[in-house]
Amino acid sequence: MDNDLSIRIAAFQWLAEQKNIHGEDVLPRPLLQQGFQYKGERVPFMGPQGIFKPRIMELPLSITTTPESPYDDAFEQGEILHYRYRGEDPQHRDNVGLRRAMQENRPLVYFFGLVKSQYLAVWPVYIVGDNPAALTFQVVAEDMDRVVLQPEQFLHTAPEDARRQYLTAEVRVRLHQRSFRERVLQAYQSQCALCRLRHRELLDAAHILPDPHPEGWPIVRNGLALCKLHHAAFDSFLLTVTPDYLIHIREDILQEEDGPVLQHALKGLERSRILLPRNQADWPNQEALEWRYAKFQSING
Repeated sequence: MDNDLSIRIAAFQWLAEQKNIHGEDVLPRPLLQQGFQYKGERVPFMGPQGIFKPRIMELPLSITTTPESPYDDAFEQGEILHYRYRGEDPQHRDNVGLRRAMQENRPLVYFFGLVKSQYLAVWPVYIVGDNPAALTFQVVAEDMDRVVLQPEQFLHTAPEDARRQYLTAEVRVRLHQRSFRERVLQAYQSQCALCRLRHRELLDAAHILPDPHPEGWPIVRNGLALCKLHHAAFDSFLLTVTPDYLIHIREDILQEEDGPVLQHALKGLERSRILLPRNQADWPNQEALEWRYAKFQSING
């Protein structure tokens, strides 16, 4: 295995280890800027610019979209990521490096900024197209196992487009879901809007209008930060939140007697006010809550 590919495989393995340590694939920027050690040399994953090449390597290792990125990186029809050039010069050295990575079929890491200093890591990805007129590269995801098990052979094969498109579409959904979660949790200061639980690993971002709904937008105002118990109760219409931000518990639950969890985690919340974000612009959309409350009433009679 050539040295460049060895470093890339080591980078992927290090990311997998960090995912296990942190319990998720969202990693802090300082950790990624520090990187890992490879044969006594430090290999960082990020620098000031989106296309990044560590000093130890000849070609870029990663591409990044920051939360405040000036570039309009976007998916087209859910199948391919269009990643913007650095600047407007196709011959800028960063663009040339990424073009060479495409020509040599080198796997990279894609970091997607969810909120400030928090990045979802996606690996491996490949550059599969170059459009100088639009100043974009086309990026698709690949199966990690195929790269690690047969790395040298994989450099000289042309993986099926259908499989890559499917994997990339899955990445798009994951980015959408994780971005929504991180922005909602940030708005609610990483605590459940109902019970104030602060353990992030036990928190979800719940949609008020669900995804299949025509207006089920992935925006903070269509979300509530809920612990897993209250998220399940919210989705099951055991409880709801009224348009004036009060918690309403299903009537039969209020009449039930079943120990301290039911009493304190559900019944005790009746008519209490939810925790609201500090920024009023992030408060739950009242029209969405009204739709939800009407559905709660229709289901529960």
